[in-house]
Amino acid sequence: MFKHWPPLGTLRGFEAAARLGSFHKAAAELHLTQSAISQQIRSLEAYLEQPLFFRNGRSVSLTDAGHDLLSTTQALLQQLAVGIRRLGQYHKPNQLVLNTTPMFARHWLLPRLADFRHQHPDVDLWIFSTDEVPDMVNQTIDLAVRDDISPQAECSFKVLYADRLYPACHPSLLAIPNEQRTTLHGEREMDWSHWEVEAGIDVGQKEQGLNFSDPGLLLDAACTGLGIALVSQLLSRQALANGLLQPLVEHTIRGPNWALLTHRDSENNPLARSFSEWLSSNLGTDSRVGLEAG
Repeated sequence: MFKHWPPLGTLRGFEAAARLGSFHKAAAELHLTQSAISQQIRSLEAYLEQPLFFRNGRSVSLTDAGHDLLSTTQALLQQLAVGIRRLGQYHKPNQLVLNTTPMFARHWLLPRLADFRHQHPDVDLWIFSTDEVPDMVNQTIDLAVRDDISPQAECSFKVLYADRLYPACHPSLLAIPNEQRTTLHGEREMDWSHWEVEAGIDVGQKEQGLNFSDPGLLLDAACTGLGIALVSQLLSRQALANGLLQPLVEHTIRGPNWALLTHRDSENNPLARSFSEWLSSNLGTDSRVGLEAG
């Protein structure tokens, strides 16, 4: 077993010589001397303890081992080149990294992204959606918009929207008797026990049914007619407008608070300010929900 990798330069020299069938052409492509390419190949063969080329005067051809190594080397160099090019996304001059939940990204942000892009075409927005609360200190994130965050060190914290929840289903289920409707259960505030305590209204909810850890998937399930669910007033607006949901009653109950975390290094960033102002405007924040904490 080999203890070390061969020098990367020897692999580049080998790949070029094998692909072009010539040490001379490989040297020209890599802007090296032919003797330098020859030395690289000899070093690689010494490391591998077997020949990679048949040499016949000025012409060369690959041994079986050389053919085997060529396919591996080309795949390796290609993957390395792609990986290096991909690093460019981490230092775009106008990049803004936003963390949010998959639910918020899919049901609220995505339908409005065209408007943000129209108003701020200079912002290169990177949407980083996660189920886990981000660590704003140790992760490269400018802003976070979530319903499950609290203040963190080195960040400003602002509650943007006090959500409300209500029971709803696809309109097609309204013709079905209550006892025949499937109950869709969520977690946290979207569990039916929350509705029973806060509202005390029977809309046909049952303990048995389908259970979802992802509130966005819960909303999708309700929109497709799988059953009745407690849904977010904020995130269901598009579905209501499209006729995919119908409230079961007019009553709503307290839901989660949607908050904005801004890393201190991004507070004076005009790109971050542009997004924050657009977000606040579209969420319709006012003095009743615009509570701030230092």
